Amino acid sequence: MDYQTWIRIKCKTEDTASDSVEAAKNAIDKKEKLADQVMQNPQVLAALQEHLDSTALTPSSYIETLPKAVKRRIDALKQLQVKCAHIEAKFYEEVHDLERKYAALYQPLFDKRREFINGEAEPTDAESEWHSENEEEEKLAGDLKNVVVIEEKAEAEEANVKGIPDFWFTIFRNVDMLSELVQEYDEPILKHLQDIKVKFSEPGQPMSFSLEFHFGPNDYFSNSVLTKTYKMKSEPDKTDPFSFEGPEIVDCEGCTIDWKKGKNVTVKTIKKKQKHKGRGTVRTITKQVPNDSFFNFFSPIKVSGDGESLDEDSEFTLAADFEIGHFFRERIVPRAVLYFTGEAIEDDDNFEEGEEGEEEELEGEEEGEEEEDAESDPKKDSSQPAECKQQ
Repeated sequence: MDYQTWIRIKCKTEDTASDSVEAAKNAIDKKEKLADQVMQNPQVLAALQEHLDSTALTPSSYIETLPKAVKRRIDALKQLQVKCAHIEAKFYEEVHDLERKYAALYQPLFDKRREFINGEAEPTDAESEWHSENEEEEKLAGDLKNVVVIEEKAEAEEANVKGIPDFWFTIFRNVDMLSELVQEYDEPILKHLQDIKVKFSEPGQPMSFSLEFHFGPNDYFSNSVLTKTYKMKSEPDKTDPFSFEGPEIVDCEGCTIDWKKGKNVTVKTIKKKQKHKGRGTVRTITKQVPNDSFFNFFSPIKVSGDGESLDEDSEFTLAADFEIGHFFRERIVPRAVLYFTGEAIEDDDNFEEGEEGEEEELEGEEEGEEEEDAESDPKKDSSQPAECKQQ
């Protein structure tokens, strides 16, 4: 290559480089202008902020940034946590044993309660002595009652009321969770309910508890006891051990109610007309279909043992069933008289209202802090028995 040719190539290369630099500068200028225009658009800014918020550092993303040696130590901590969960499961098994032990101590008191309710025994003066917080008001009310006419007093004495009428039925009416299940045609049956007991599984048996509903003779079914057994599990899930928070109800079994003829309130008979396709004749058939009733409580949805999942409605029904069973065990049976008088319900309501009040108060404080911040910063915007067969 001669000198002149080399000079021409060099000049051409320099011109091309100069053109490329100029083109790059123009492209950068255009991008900067476009960026300025975009950043002045509030909708674009909002979308960008939302994207930044969604990509903020999360705990899991932080763990991913840690050195391998640190991750190894975290895995060791998880192993320890699994062992803690298994120890916790053993703790709850012992709690179940304690519940069984103390249930035996409570039972004589509950037996006496049943006798007073059903009129099988009368409390002594010492047993019936009770000092109320509103004793003075009650004394005044008692003095006013003494003014009642003799005829009314005589009628009350002639009534010769036995025990405490409709004790358990009144509890069903007082407690919203139960009253929602009770239909009008259930009420005459529930008035025969004499007692509700909780029985815990025996030592060495799988963890469970049973509810026993004891009924007096009635015109509806021949069972003297209806049962509902709740099976429980107190062990961490192998696939998700960290979700363990104590025993959980995993299944339940009801019993067969021996309804007397024409008295089954869990079904209703409907009449349906059918037309023959060929002859055109019409016939009326009767058919039994399920009916809403509290006594469906003894025919629960069966949890599939093969791991088949339930539909959403069935899962909801089963969860509600478990909640009701737990409520009978933990609240209704141990504190029956307070649910009869309504005192336990008032306590529950007051507790819930207190929680809501605290939450509202905290929210108000937060709003106040925001207002103070806005004022200080002007740049801020202002804005199982024999009588009942298990299913």
